[in-house]
Amino acid sequence: MYKRLIMLILSMSIILSGCNKNIEPVKRQTYALGTIIDFTILGEADKHKVNKAIDRAILRISEIENNMSANIEESEISHVNRHGGKIRIRVSDDTLYVIKRALEFGEISNGKFDITIRPLIKLWNIGTEKERIPPKEQIHNIIKNIDYKNVEINDETNEVYLKSKDMGIDLGGIAKGYIGDEVRKIFKEEDIDSAVVSLGGNITLVGKKIDNSQWKVGVQNPESPRGSHIGILQLDETNIVTSGNYERYFEKDGKRYHHILDPKSGYPAENGVISTTIITKDGACADALSTSTYILGLDEGMKLIESLPNVECIMVTEDKRVYSSSGIKDKFHLTDDNFMIGN
Repeated sequence: MYKRLIMLILSMSIILSGCNKNIEPVKRQTYALGTIIDFTILGEADKHKVNKAIDRAILRISEIENNMSANIEESEISHVNRHGGKIRIRVSDDTLYVIKRALEFGEISNGKFDITIRPLIKLWNIGTEKERIPPKEQIHNIIKNIDYKNVEINDETNEVYLKSKDMGIDLGGIAKGYIGDEVRKIFKEEDIDSAVVSLGGNITLVGKKIDNSQWKVGVQNPESPRGSHIGILQLDETNIVTSGNYERYFEKDGKRYHHILDPKSGYPAENGVISTTIITKDGACADALSTSTYILGLDEGMKLIESLPNVECIMVTEDKRVYSSSGIKDKFHLTDDNFMIGN
């Protein structure tokens, strides 16, 4: 599941503020995970150290993608999916960890986040040349096999087993968040104190700005072109992930069909919410909860967020109201007069 781009507001005056005004940020891009990944390192004069850190991060991203992507034929996840109902597959520590985390979010979201949604994703094919509205009977047959509780893991042997040959895992709703945390870990090991990583919309903030002030992050306007924002968040080191109904979709007979599929109904989620933004230092958590809360809807989604420590949320509804969880209200400033605070 792909995440909508969040615009990070980093004007030159902000980037170059503080005691290192003459040090230009180092910026690099790479392509992985089906998207462009941007690295921005601030306030560091030693370019060799910076490039070493980015090189390490790119290798780490590639390693995780090659293990976890359901679109790579020889990935660990693809092997697990091909052998569903047959044999257990040994996987790396990374893959086992992310699967275990995903199963936890399946539990706390009451099944709204479900990594066994892969067959449903392939049935709709939204965002590809084969996108379509599947027949109801096909959807009905597919969702019978969607159940995260039918994923078995063995911590001692690192083995994963799917109970049915018709099952399939997709880690697209959690892997980028995990990757963001792994990149931050590398940057910390390389003594990078101030950086921004954009993984196709998942934003990972490392440290603070070079003047020791908070980051300013713009929350994407769900009704406008990429780069427009409805408000600004002021944040310390954290992750920010948004899910919305406007990034990958198609229209038929005047109706929009987006890529955030409800594993219970088999159809794109429809509950009045058009975007959810999760803010938490745990990247995997942010990734999984952005999807979970979107599908749960405003009331149940906010209830879930308020029950979790160190996790905050901003939700935007179809009537242009913006709702914030209790711990983020004072850090979010609405700037678009076409929207209004809902709580």
